[in-house]
Amino acid sequence: MSTNTYTIDELIKNHNPFAGHIVVRPQQIWGKSFPDVPSINAHASNAVFDAVEKIRKGESETVGITIASEKGAGKSHIISRIRHRLQTEDGSLFVYMSKYDNLNQIKSQFLQSVASSLRAFGSQKVMQWQEIAAALINEAKQWNYTPQQYINMYPGWLSKHSTKAIVNLTESVLKVKPEITNPYIVKAILWTLSPVHINYASYWLSGLELAQSQAEAMGLPNPKSEDREAEALSTVRQILDITSDYKIPVICFDELDNLEVSVPGFTTAQVIADLVKDMYNSLKKGVFLLTIYRETWEDQIKILHQAEAVMDRLVSNQVDRLPIRLNFLTPDDVIAIVRQWLQEFYEENKQTPPHSLYPFDENQLRELGKERPTVRSVLKWCADNFVPNEPIIDDPTNSKRSTTNTTSAWTSTTIHPVKAYFDNELANVEASIDSLMEEEATITEALLLAFNILIGKTLEGVTIESIEEVEPSAENNGFMDFKIIGNKRKVRIGVDVVQQDYNVIGAALGRLIDYKKFDLTRGCLVRSKIISQNAKLARKHLKILLQKKGGEWVGLQSQDIKPLLAIYFLWYKKESYKLTEKQIFDFIEEKQLAINNPLIREILSDPSGQESTNLTDDGLPISIPKPIANADNIDLNL
Repeated sequence: MSTNTYTIDELIKNHNPFAGHIVVRPQQIWGKSFPDVPSINAHASNAVFDAVEKIRKGESETVGITIASEKGAGKSHIISRIRHRLQTEDGSLFVYMSKYDNLNQIKSQFLQSVASSLRAFGSQKVMQWQEIAAALINEAKQWNYTPQQYINMYPGWLSKHSTKAIVNLTESVLKVKPEITNPYIVKAILWTLSPVHINYASYWLSGLELAQSQAEAMGLPNPKSEDREAEALSTVRQILDITSDYKIPVICFDELDNLEVSVPGFTTAQVIADLVKDMYNSLKKGVFLLTIYRETWEDQIKILHQAEAVMDRLVSNQVDRLPIRLNFLTPDDVIAIVRQWLQEFYEENKQTPPHSLYPFDENQLRELGKERPTVRSVLKWCADNFVPNEPIIDDPTNSKRSTTNTTSAWTSTTIHPVKAYFDNELANVEASIDSLMEEEATITEALLLAFNILIGKTLEGVTIESIEEVEPSAENNGFMDFKIIGNKRKVRIGVDVVQQDYNVIGAALGRLIDYKKFDLTRGCLVRSKIISQNAKLARKHLKILLQKKGGEWVGLQSQDIKPLLAIYFLWYKKESYKLTEKQIFDFIEEKQLAINNPLIREILSDPSGQESTNLTDDGLPISIPKPIANADNIDLNL
């Protein structure tokens, strides 16, 4: 064996590029994607690109496209391809929605998804919000500056003119766009070019409430809680209509096949189909893209009231009014996919393999392709059989790498069968930790799983007996996340992960200090950010929690939550990986990933009575920054 081959074999033993990538996650839609073979199911992605081009040429206004195919056929891979292709072009923007936590408030959730999506970087390497803001100013002022130039100039403008600069720009835009009925949406979009105010502006554009002092400083009225759902769809329409003057929005709804049901009894797919029908009728221009299973289309969409009207809009690009189907893979497709994945893997690790499919055998991969597999099943087979220098047996039914035996590869190594999947999930978490730190619900689920695994264990003086929901639920209103019960119920810790600011943190802390109502012995706030001194109610409740109630503020550190998130994603996708819960829990115990996690132990440890340290400063100051030298080089004529 040559030295070079030995190095590759050692690499293969310790790094599996296929494990952990069998199921596509939202972070891979937005961030670093996975190897793609554009020719595979090109008809599906090309349908979207063709629709964008027709709208750009004025041949169409609004197009609906639905991809309906089998589980694991590669629908999310197609979405990722579309997103990354559009990111390289200057004429479109991408909106993605895949979480549907409350179908009864779908309009508000859609608005939040739109606002969150437009925070993603576009073709000009700035947020899509900022691209739109620059386009608005350029049209109104007859200028031709880039978003980054405006971002550099804003501090100087604000220092010289204060908020009058934004007022002037807003008025200039409204003069050339009299059809805009809500001037505050324009003002908020223009605020996104200010590095100091971008977080506040996008938060307000999400339909959420700012601290009153911040709202007044930026000249933005806070939404009324009772009107929020009713106003959400109107706000979305105006945002999309404004953006479509400069870029064609491609609005994608993924993961529609979950089991969530709204109060009237409609499924996620049915609720979104109805939302798209309403939006289709009123949107100035854009592309709607839905991905669902074939059975969901047959069993849920085709039985809707006014099903014909709904389907006409969901598949308006198809002459036969049927969804686009993805093809099963051919032997050539399987070879192309595996070769592309391995090429990127070896290039990243600066290795030259003996051949482009190493350590696999081309004949065996072609045999796999004859079974008309899905993308997911091919990646799963590769993940299970990614071992070096295995002898290839002509009869695939007897081979260690048989296409029908996906577990035997583990017998050739002492490495735990979960390790490769965990390592890849951890790498995915590392790549997207900044966005994951904002996902309160995901962090909560990761903590819940870890604590449930630890039931019966004793750590930091607490024997964990159970994890309970917070009652009374009506009074909690979804704020406090769960309770840890221990030491024969003498320990009852209420835990709340809160990354949001403004009224949310105040309301959350209000629950954490109400020990009597929620039957607590301790309240525990988990949070990575400082709490602004301007958040008066939150600061008051925090003082009570720490100094009078014996509660605790545990700092959420990214290095502590990363392995717990990786565990959660691995457990959530265990069926796709064909792993058992026991295998995963055994791995967690073997590596002591839960019991020795600093965040877990800190939540259970005796409170310090002090505010957490090592926090991030996300509560940006209201004051206007000092001007950047030579930045104010455009005269606003105020």
